[in-house]
Amino acid sequence: MREEQIEKLRGVVRDCVSKHLYSSAIFFADKVAAVTADPADIYMQAQALYLGRHYRRAFHLLNASQIVLRDLRFRYLAAKCLEELKEWDQCLLMLGDAKVDEHGNITDTKDCSSMSLDKDGEDREINIISAICFLRGKAYEALENRAQARLWYKAAIKADPLCYEALECLIEGHMLSCEEETSLLATLQFGPEDGWLSSFYSCLVKKYEKENVVETKFRELEVEVSNSKTPGKSLCTLKNKTDLLARKAEYYHQCGEHQKHFELTSILLEKDPFLVEAKFRELEFEVSNTKTPEKSLCTLKNNTDLLACKAEYYHQCGEYQKCFELTSILLEKDPFHLKCTLVHLAAAMELGHSNELYLMACNLVKDYPQKALSWFAVGCYYYCIKKYDQSRRYFSKATSLDGTFAPGWIGYGNAYAAQEEGDQAMSAYRTAARLFPGCHLPALYIGMEYMRTHSFKLAEQFFMQAQAVCPSDPLVYNELGVVAYHMKEYKNAVWWFEKTLANVPSSLSEMWEPTLVNLAHALRKLKRYNEAIVYYEKALALSTRSLSTYAGLAYTYHLQDNFTAAITHYHKALWIKPDDQFCTEMLTLALQDECQLGTNPKVGTVRSQLFT
Repeated sequence: MREEQIEKLRGVVRDCVSKHLYSSAIFFADKVAAVTADPADIYMQAQALYLGRHYRRAFHLLNASQIVLRDLRFRYLAAKCLEELKEWDQCLLMLGDAKVDEHGNITDTKDCSSMSLDKDGEDREINIISAICFLRGKAYEALENRAQARLWYKAAIKADPLCYEALECLIEGHMLSCEEETSLLATLQFGPEDGWLSSFYSCLVKKYEKENVVETKFRELEVEVSNSKTPGKSLCTLKNKTDLLARKAEYYHQCGEHQKHFELTSILLEKDPFLVEAKFRELEFEVSNTKTPEKSLCTLKNNTDLLACKAEYYHQCGEYQKCFELTSILLEKDPFHLKCTLVHLAAAMELGHSNELYLMACNLVKDYPQKALSWFAVGCYYYCIKKYDQSRRYFSKATSLDGTFAPGWIGYGNAYAAQEEGDQAMSAYRTAARLFPGCHLPALYIGMEYMRTHSFKLAEQFFMQAQAVCPSDPLVYNELGVVAYHMKEYKNAVWWFEKTLANVPSSLSEMWEPTLVNLAHALRKLKRYNEAIVYYEKALALSTRSLSTYAGLAYTYHLQDNFTAAITHYHKALWIKPDDQFCTEMLTLALQDECQLGTNPKVGTVRSQLFT
């Protein structure tokens, strides 16, 4: 067989693979490898066998060739075959000996270099060392050695920041704390053309920072530029005002804002009828502080992954309606975006949209019956309609399908907690805490269970553990304030509640109304009545249907001997709950005190002291 014929057959194999005709690819690759015995052709045959799901045969072919001992690509593909066969120990043996330190740096490896196997020189490749580290991480995770898996995932993303799967496993598996995620991203060595990727990764990690910080990240990414092969353009400073206006007009056209585009070009044509068309063809830019002279504007503003990150941020901020609206739009555009689906389910749960949960659960079970997310959705529906026994059953099924699905474990514990079955709830939370060391929610919920049983010291310990994992979540500080309040440490309670409000990432919403009320209660206990009144009124600005707020505000006015204001707010509290015993009794006292104030001015003061 002549060389020309062999090369044509190689082309046929590549074309069959691209068209997913794997049996044809295997047939022709086998003939080429038999004729040439070239390592590249053997590798091509093994690739075809792997893609055709003939894992044993592909592994045997690779293992039979002595090249597997010398070439990383052969070894990696052989290990991938063992991965598909679930032979994890053999997979690790095939990948060879290597050590990694606690920071994800490879300290000892005997890996050898890999050969060039007919690759397109213009394509960027993921570093083979990174791919091997990632596969080691998957093997260790399958063997339930999550500590080693975490280290190898870190090694993979450090070896090549383009290995997104490693970062995805670290984030979705909650293997790193907030601080560890930030420090890991800071150590990644991105190429000069990968600035957008650095910004994108920073949007993927936990987002408990202040609103202006996170929103700035999103805005930067939405207008981020990427390399282009179109010559003559680079995004920097425009030479003159006309260029700027012409570029802006072009941008409006690209965005579909045709009216703005028409108005701006009309102004430019009045200024110079022969200028604009030429400027649209070739805009001259000054290059400042860049080594890449060829860039063009490519926006990620409408990218579904980026918008899903933004929806997740809204959820973490407690802005559930905004989150739900955004995920609804995204799921219309891409109904099978599973990360967005999870955030959508969480927002629908918080808003009590049981019908939406029912429809989502039905569709997911139909489309993905083997995915944990599908049965988690069913559990969310039953939890939303307060059928906790059924919800528990489906949350349990989700965890049995995927033991590393964190929302399933949290939901399982919450379903027990909703029925005050504390031991079973804490068992689920402890399992989650063991599996997901980078997630602070299990420790937080364990603390809440201890607080429900008035074990305040134990609750405080677990809240402090949650705070160590995620020091920027305001909910943790709120719970620490509640514990301090119950332990009658009112100064500490005020400090924690103020820290809660300082860490709220966005503007205060109704979600944080209880924190304002708690802070006001603590200030009232410290007899700082004027400050307490300020926070009660802030809470009323967020929600006017809170009995606790009106009662606390009325009682504070009562303690100040402002009986008229106290009576007014006791009435408002009783309008919300007419049979409230405390407000009824205190209203009677306030009326008596106001009546007696004229004849005996000291009565009100004496009575108020009885309730401090």
